[in-house]
Amino acid sequence: MTIVITREGEDPMPMIDVYAAKGTFRDRHALAKNLAAAVMRWERVPDISLFRNNTAAFIHDLPADSLSNVAGDSNYVRVQVLTPVGVLDRDKQLGVVRELTDIVAAAAGDATLTERTWVLITESPEGGWGVRGHANTGADIAAAARAELTAIAGKKSAAG
Repeated sequence: MTIVITREGEDPMPMIDVYAAKGTFRDRHALAKNLAAAVMRWERVPDISLFRNNTAAFIHDLPADSLSNVAGDSNYVRVQVLTPVGVLDRDKQLGVVRELTDIVAAAAGDATLTERTWVLITESPEGGWGVRGHANTGADIAAAARAELTAIAGKKSAAG
């Protein structure tokens, strides 16, 4: 059995940070979960615990007077996605930005927020992603994912 996880050198476990004025979102937990799930889908990684447990979003409530555009408005949202270099090609970038923007607006109950949501995609270098106290390379993560997928396949074979 051949399992393809990712191209060599990729470390597909994104982090998402959302910054908005306090009170923008009614259910921050649901927003965080929905954003993390969307990024995981766009990265097209297997739906296994390695990725489900390490793809996360963090919602940061800011005092309304701590953010502003030049006109003085503080009703903006910034979404920053940290992902490995090269994981999101142009089509994936377009898709993830559109979907995250729509998720944010829906979570705020304000369709016009799509016009005031900034999504920034930042790429982490190879080995620039740590979990469990170890700076992982793409090969480290791919090996861990293959091991989990192999274990899952083994359990299915034993049960079948």
